[in-house]
This record gives sequence, structure tokens and C-alpha cells, in this order.
Amino acid sequence: MNSPGQIPERRLDELETRVAFQDDLIESLNETVARQDRELVELSRRVAALESKIADLAEAVAPAVGEAGQEVPPHY
Repeated sequence: MNSPGQIPERRLDELETRVAFQDDLIESLNETVARQDRELVELSRRVAALESKIADLAEAVAPAVGEAGQEVPPHY
């Protein structure tokens, strides 16, 4: 037969176990979110660099395309 002190003690042990698992899960999720934040910052930086390169290439190509489009063909 269970003594009156065993039920609350067992329940307390179960609660402590749950809290320990939840603490581990929260720490793991926190690490994941922090890692993903660092990755997002790096990816945003890389996207900005690529946008800048594309803009530079567009500027470099635009005058050449514009000049070629205005040239008179040789048979005129």
C-alpha cells in the first residue's frame, strides 16, 4: 500500500523530470534560432552583394547595348 507521502513525491519527481526535459528542449531551440539568425544575416549580406554586382553589370552592359542599337547598319 502506498503511504500518503509517496504519491506527492512521485508526482514531484515526474514534474522535475518534465522540467528538466523542457529546459533541454528550450536550450536546443534557442541555439537553433540563434544559428538561423546568424545564417539569415549572412544570407542577407550575400544577397545585397549580389544585387550590387548585378547593378554594376547592368550599368556596364547598358551603354554597349544602347550604342549597338543606334548604329547604322553597314549597307546604309
